[in-house]
Amino acid sequence: MSLKRLSKLKIPGLKMPRVKMPQLKIGNSVARVPIVQGGMGVGISLAGLASAVANEGGIGVIAANAIGMLEPDYYTNGKEADKRALRKQIKKARSLSNGIIGVNIMVAVNDFHDLLQVAIEEKIDIVFLGAGLPLKGIPIAEIREAGVKVAPIVSSARAARLIFSYWQKNYFTVPDAVVVEGPKAGGHLGFKEIEIDDPGYALENLIPAVVAEVKTFEAQCNKTIPVIAAGGIFNGEDIFKFFELGASGVQMATRFVATHECDADKKFKKTYVNCKEEDIVIIKSPVGLPGRAIKNNFLNEVDAGSRKVFRCPWRCLESCNAKNAKYCISEALDNARKGKLANGFAFAGSNAYRVEKIVHVDTLVKQLKKEYFKMVEHGTVHLRTEFEEALKNFIALRDQYIETARKSVSSLKSELGEILEKGAVAFQEEYKNVMVKLDALKDEYANRLTRVNDLKEQLSRFLDTSMLKLPALAG
Repeated sequence: MSLKRLSKLKIPGLKMPRVKMPQLKIGNSVARVPIVQGGMGVGISLAGLASAVANEGGIGVIAANAIGMLEPDYYTNGKEADKRALRKQIKKARSLSNGIIGVNIMVAVNDFHDLLQVAIEEKIDIVFLGAGLPLKGIPIAEIREAGVKVAPIVSSARAARLIFSYWQKNYFTVPDAVVVEGPKAGGHLGFKEIEIDDPGYALENLIPAVVAEVKTFEAQCNKTIPVIAAGGIFNGEDIFKFFELGASGVQMATRFVATHECDADKKFKKTYVNCKEEDIVIIKSPVGLPGRAIKNNFLNEVDAGSRKVFRCPWRCLESCNAKNAKYCISEALDNARKGKLANGFAFAGSNAYRVEKIVHVDTLVKQLKKEYFKMVEHGTVHLRTEFEEALKNFIALRDQYIETARKSVSSLKSELGEILEKGAVAFQEEYKNVMVKLDALKDEYANRLTRVNDLKEQLSRFLDTSMLKLPALAG
């Protein structure tokens, strides 16, 4: 590069961008807030909570597990009660919201296909299929005809690969999204007890692995398949962290329990507000799986050997051995939902002890957004500092070279010719290295800001100011 061109080299400037929380796109469904409210049975997340979350731009989810316990004939006609109750809750949620409504259905329950059929008939926006692998007997043609999206819930990249490969081979399609649930989730867990505290199974390690796995199917099927992180996500900082790891959305359940719109009794919600970290324990459920719950007298009595009096309405889960069980899990959870904690207990995520008060859903979503934006601002400012330091070093190097070259052209040319030649070579190499670093920083900076553009509309509604003071690359 000539001295003339070098002296006129334009230095990239910085300007203020407008940023917003990224949307969660699942097929043609677009949630303006990338938060899925986790499905919580028995009766914890129904139409009330789901519609409130959907109205705030997230994805509200009705839990289908033992939903028939809301009906008077559950103990005499369990399957029909489940179907009837689910249909009622979907219709109710639709009447309360025009947002995205989903249904969480456990693959392991004996009426899985019946519940899935109800969701299809009601043209639910999306079904989340967990507690098992949704492989055989999935009515794909009906699902696609109804415009229903499907998101399996997995706990490993291997499980994701198995589901996607099976669907691709047998149904000539793949799921529309995938939820990755880590071991910090509440309720029944898809991990062995020895794996729950093993860092190797932490959600931070699971997400990149599943993202990499799903990318192969995205390329093969020419579609975008968002990965949704779940299990232990508590605040906006966590949301930002998992986006950085490749997730396109997050699923949160525990935080939404402590909301006024949650469908459980206030006494149930208070167990979250009042519990301590040591109160959150791993239990062995009657269905043969480990689960995370808030310790109380009911669980203490069970641990001491007490066998509760209960009646099994019908064998809703193959893995449940009612004859040897100390209590009915559905009955205990339903009692807790009603506030009868002496005869039941609350499932909860690992961070339930951090919940301080019961708030409205809109307040919670606003808080999560504000925390997320704070992390975006922090990360961008840090990147700007590094970028500006690189620019400063480059400008100093450029000016030094120009000054040296000008001196050499005049009186020092004969004396310093050899030195300048070596200096020019050294400068070219250093200049090349600096430009490579600058280009890398610019790319990283641009990628970061791609996710956080156009904030003005969101900030004017949810924040005190209409614009975050964040830097961006010019041009």
